[in-house]
Amino acid sequence: MAMLCRHDRVLWLVNMTSAGKKQHYALALIQRLFNHLPSDMSVGLLYDIGCQLERSCRKWDFFSEEIISRLTLTITVFHAYGHQWPCQVIYHPWKHVGFGLLDGEGCERLWSFLKPLIPVL
Repeated sequence: MAMLCRHDRVLWLVNMTSAGKKQHYALALIQRLFNHLPSDMSVGLLYDIGCQLERSCRKWDFFSEEIISRLTLTITVFHAYGHQWPCQVIYHPWKHVGFGLLDGEGCERLWSFLKPLIPVL
């Protein structure tokens, strides 16, 4: 799993040891990011299942309220259309200030770019 900046540059990679999108990988990346940011900086995050991740963070107190208040979770544009309509309205990045026309598919482009290396490695 990877965390990229808005310019699609890799910030951190996590070696996934089990299949599927487990939330603890995303939580580890978010915690790592906030450990390196000033305490007054806000973050907008695009994630395929950002809606579920936000619910989990609030329900189980994965992060302090200080971090949650600085974090805006949305879903990637491509995945937004697979979610129910109310979820699209709330979590679509184009409906939030500061996201511009980002699509959030930088990780997909990264994996596509790296795919030819798989047979060699």
